[in-house]
Amino acid sequence: MSLWFGLFFIIGAWASPVRFTEVTEEVGVIFLHRNGSSGRYYHPETHGGGAAWLDYDNDGYIDLYVVNSAELPGCTYEVKPINRLYRNNGDGTFTDVTFEARVGDPSYGIGCSVADYDNDGHMDIYVTNLGPNKLYHNNGDGTFADVTDEAGVGDAGMGVGSVWLDYNNDGFLDLFVGNYIDSPIEKNRWCGIRGIRLFCSPRVFDGAYDLLYRNNGDGTFTDVTKEAELYRNDGRDLGVVCLDYDNDGDMDIYVANDQTPNFLYRNDGDGTFAEVGLEAGVAVSREGIEQAGMGVDAGDYDNDGDMDLIVGNFQQEAVVLYRNEGGGVFEDVSFEAGIGMATLSYLTFGIGFFDYDNDGYQDIFMANGHVHYEIAKVDPAQSYPQRDLLFHNNGDGTFTDVSRESGEYFRRKYVGRGTAFGDYDNDGDIDIFVVNSNQKAILLRNDGGNRNHWISLKLVGTRSNRNGIGARVKVWAGHLFQMDELKSGSSYACQDDLRMHFGLGKMARVDSIEIRWPSGVVQRLRGVKADQFLTVVEPP
Repeated sequence: MSLWFGLFFIIGAWASPVRFTEVTEEVGVIFLHRNGSSGRYYHPETHGGGAAWLDYDNDGYIDLYVVNSAELPGCTYEVKPINRLYRNNGDGTFTDVTFEARVGDPSYGIGCSVADYDNDGHMDIYVTNLGPNKLYHNNGDGTFADVTDEAGVGDAGMGVGSVWLDYNNDGFLDLFVGNYIDSPIEKNRWCGIRGIRLFCSPRVFDGAYDLLYRNNGDGTFTDVTKEAELYRNDGRDLGVVCLDYDNDGDMDIYVANDQTPNFLYRNDGDGTFAEVGLEAGVAVSREGIEQAGMGVDAGDYDNDGDMDLIVGNFQQEAVVLYRNEGGGVFEDVSFEAGIGMATLSYLTFGIGFFDYDNDGYQDIFMANGHVHYEIAKVDPAQSYPQRDLLFHNNGDGTFTDVSRESGEYFRRKYVGRGTAFGDYDNDGDIDIFVVNSNQKAILLRNDGGNRNHWISLKLVGTRSNRNGIGARVKVWAGHLFQMDELKSGSSYACQDDLRMHFGLGKMARVDSIEIRWPSGVVQRLRGVKADQFLTVVEPP
């Protein structure tokens, strides 16, 4: 009997996998990204856009902010592209509230991140642009105010990734902005092969300086890039993520660079950072070659209690999975984990760890799409639009490509860019939003991930920053142990839901939760019921 039950369970599980269903238009998210192309091949055309999940009105449902680009020289649109804010109605649908909320930035947008930077209980929005970036302060009444100038964070470079972090643990969130290249419009030139025009290699352009803004606690910021020893222009930043890779209680910064070595900035706890990418093993490929780093994420995919890294790259470079070995060192395990060979023919921008089936192990989604419009004429094996990929974590350090069995969406091709993860319908499983270059954006509803148990935590800091960004959370449930850190900004120019989601498999109860807040306070919860959204307030 037990044998037949086991066979039935395996067959039943196989016959009813989690499916992702495209629901974009039916839920009211109508968004077309425009990249400003006019045949002049300006480099920014290859980049946008990003998106963020945030509960801007504090009603318990995450809303959606999507970044659009704009016209470039030689391009004219009858309807000017702007960024959009979609309010979650709480019934599975959204309403476009861009104009009433006053967040329709018409700049050439690339990415965004969100956080409550002034600890007033309302989520604010930062937008990276080709040209001056924007900071929108949430007024708490459904509207936002552009406070860029008074806050002092309107850098006019080509910003892509941005992250909020409390690097000095003073209770106020600081801001790191990754810039890509210098003067991409002014220094544009003809590049190509056999008379076929392509976008120039980023090596044609100078790199750009990144920025670290320290939060002064009064609504303003101070540029401390030089003081923090981060002032360098030998990188071309695309993806940025924060993590405490060395388990010392402060947040470090990882930057994916395009055709230059990636940076790992170790936070030395005295207001300065040291770049340790090469010695940590996360700067280049296992062959020692610099790659075209795009999107990036951090997570504990092997449930061993430290943070690992994943980086999307160019075709024939493969997505790289860096396993944290402890002692400040990582190992490239991409091919051993089953990801390397499977991603060699893809160009990956959006990327993220998330537990789509709530089994307690972090899976991986990748949004793919080439940068060259005419790549098929140069290499018939390649295409400009590409399929996205979903990898299931087998729980033994390896992954399996389950894309084709996970929904019709994975059989179609798009020009994927930013990807943001969040449970928009509050049904206990994680959904996916993908921005596609010069195409419609896609919302994928997770159907079936909530067959397993789960718990979602909203952190509220008191001594720490209000969002609890930088907190490290450990969860024990039966045989399962998990760890994650709360971060703002990841993937490619995007922001995930700040509620921390943990799959629990068949465990209907969490034995123990331990939270290490940025302030250093350690809080423990015991005997917590599964399948709920739980708000946890830091002890005073």
